[in-house]
Amino acid sequence: MECYVYVLKSEKRNYLYVGLSYDPSKRIAQHNEGKEKTTRPYRPFTLIHLEKCMDRPNARIREKFWKSGTGKAILKDKLQNNGGQ
Repeated sequence: MECYVYVLKSEKRNYLYVGLSYDPSKRIAQHNEGKEKTTRPYRPFTLIHLEKCMDRPNARIREKFWKSGTGKAILKDKLQNNGGQ
């Protein structure tokens, strides 16, 4: 079953959140509605990256990459080159 890796950027603070879900639209809405204790103080969020993977194990590998130093550097570079978007 396809699984998605997503990256959210806080609109208020310097904070990126990387997660995975089978239903990213629903999951992102949960973050923005404050239903997740971990991300509640950083909302609202903007989706800056969405990646479809073959299955959950592959999505987990990609999630770990985006959470790594290299992955975070790529995301920050992407944000700078897109004017913060």
